[in-house]
Amino acid sequence: MTALGRSGVEVTALGFGAAALGNLYTPVDEEQAHAAVHAAWQRGIRYFDTAPHYGLGLSERRLGQALRGYDRAGYTVSTKVGRRLDPADGTGDDLAHGFAAPAAHRRVWDFTADGVRRTLEASLERLGLDRADVVYLHDPDDHAEQAFREGYPALEELRAQGVVGAIGAGMNQTEMLTRFVRDTDVDVVLCAGRYTLLDRSAATALLPEAARRGVSVVIGGAFNSGLLAHPTPQATYDYRSAPREVLERALRLKEVADRHGTTLRAAALAFCAGHPAVASVLAGARSAAEVHDCADGFAAPVPDAFWRELRATGLLEPVSGGPP
Repeated sequence: MTALGRSGVEVTALGFGAAALGNLYTPVDEEQAHAAVHAAWQRGIRYFDTAPHYGLGLSERRLGQALRGYDRAGYTVSTKVGRRLDPADGTGDDLAHGFAAPAAHRRVWDFTADGVRRTLEASLERLGLDRADVVYLHDPDDHAEQAFREGYPALEELRAQGVVGAIGAGMNQTEMLTRFVRDTDVDVVLCAGRYTLLDRSAATALLPEAARRGVSVVIGGAFNSGLLAHPTPQATYDYRSAPREVLERALRLKEVADRHGTTLRAAALAFCAGHPAVASVLAGARSAAEVHDCADGFAAPVPDAFWRELRATGLLEPVSGGPP
């Protein structure tokens, strides 16, 4: 277990990303969702990340239900604020936002202090918890002024009150996350998809700055939404169809991994975990089998010769503090 910044909140090196429990892309039934969480527990995973955005609250409800039988002091849960869920009269599903869930609510961007408190209160109710271990400002890309002026101070106050253990921001970009690290007292930032075998942009400023300031980094999107898990023409890259040149690069990475007796999934996870600023790597899973596959890959050593060949062929530029 590793503490997040100076907060005292601890996470396991491998965490469980619960977006799939919100029916990301395709439905997941209740039994399958609970089995995935229980498999994570069996494999020693004690950090679970969710958000209201994931299936309009479905992920939070399912995660809370699945964790109810475990000692509350034995696990860490993070959720997010910034998208308030308001009841909706509409019918249909939420597939326009990527989730095969009923559209019983609508998302409202809200980084106001009141919005942060209301959103967190609703999340705690869905989770069945009286406190959140970690809360992130979720995707404030187009709401920077409100997030820094109102949302972040609200999280600071909640942390001071003991309602929240650690605070931070979670995004798919590095520039604003670096600003959070430099200009606020966050404990942790969640960087999704920007420190992977295909996109190492977080290594330029975010990771070095976090290391200097003692801010922890959690890495999400280690597989870039699927391509590094299964590089096929049908795979997605950053939640869209993979461009041909990116697919070709992923296939070359897989060839090298196969040649060195490892897997591309194991290498993708090892790369993310290899930087000293990284406290945890979130692996999204929709079934017990996927959890076990990720846990097996995370535990498997990746040969040094694999990294040497990547560097020699230009498939991996050197990263300060990265893998050997």
